[in-house]
Amino acid sequence: MANSPQAKKRARQNERRLEVNKARRSRIRTSLRKVEEAIASGDKEAATAALRAAQPELMRGVTKGVYHKNTASRKMSRLAARVKAIA
Repeated sequence: MANSPQAKKRARQNERRLEVNKARRSRIRTSLRKVEEAIASGDKEAATAALRAAQPELMRGVTKGVYHKNTASRKMSRLAARVKAIA
């Protein structure tokens, strides 16, 4: 348990940050799932639109420290390749 005032404050800050990051991570996962669903349905237009919507969300997660830059780049690259491969 935190004893010093500074440790108590850091604990409060960590709780708030956890909530924000959890919401952000959830929003990113939802946008990625929409791309996956569009790819699965075979609709290239919908998949492309979903990918365009997912990219800023994912990169915002990088700038906010939720994801590592290379992780986000890898996810975007793989999704883009799968969208491109739709006949």
